[in-house]
Amino acid sequence: MRFASLGSGSKGNATLIEWRDTCVMVDCGFSVRDTVARLAKLGKKPEDLSAILVTHEHSDHWKGVMPLANKFSIKVYLTAGCLKSRNLKQPVTDFVIIDSHSSFVIGDLTVTPVPVPHDAREPVQYRFDSDKHRLGVLTDLGSITPHVESEFGDCDGLLVEANHDLDMLANGPYPAFLKDRVAGQWGHLNNDQTAQLLCSIDQARLQQLVVGHISDKNNTLDKVKSAIDLVYSGQGSIHYACQQDGFDWLQLL
Repeated sequence: MRFASLGSGSKGNATLIEWRDTCVMVDCGFSVRDTVARLAKLGKKPEDLSAILVTHEHSDHWKGVMPLANKFSIKVYLTAGCLKSRNLKQPVTDFVIIDSHSSFVIGDLTVTPVPVPHDAREPVQYRFDSDKHRLGVLTDLGSITPHVESEFGDCDGLLVEANHDLDMLANGPYPAFLKDRVAGQWGHLNNDQTAQLLCSIDQARLQQLVVGHISDKNNTLDKVKSAIDLVYSGQGSIHYACQQDGFDWLQLL
């Protein structure tokens, strides 16, 4: 199994997961033109996608979903709450409604949605299983629940957010209501919360750890690295995703 990112941050997100003949995209927060260009950098084109999986309806994850799916006839998997939040009158997209508590199969991948605390309508993150690997994609949650720890505790690969540093957020340019939203239980993980999550998982199994969705206004790469370095004792590689380039293909053996 391998995975890559087209971009990770508040201006747009999209992640690719590939195993054998199956390639899925988690979210699409970019225009069709931008998505096609970013896919090409990773050696892919829209016609290669088996499906698009949506985590939630915020624009940095949703913006390009319907335009890309409609233009290239791609199925879109999402929760009923997420679809309802868009208030679509006559959707032409090929939507597949998923149960947020039940696994399903797309091609060679078994997909497990994981409900998370985030300020959206029925938001989920995803875990992907092949017959050899387990990969977790975990961004956009404001707090760590026992269910999240359980579902992402034994991954071979993990993409997890470390969105903000609490001090930088408190003293940064955001208005008070937005600071409260980001730091709240339904917002985003801060560096310390991400470190806490890493302490709860099986680090010995982790081959590839990617830290993403890092705020360019309320965090720095040095602060993220300092928090991770304090708690990470595994032998796997650590990578840091960025908004412009995401990250290149990473392999799980």
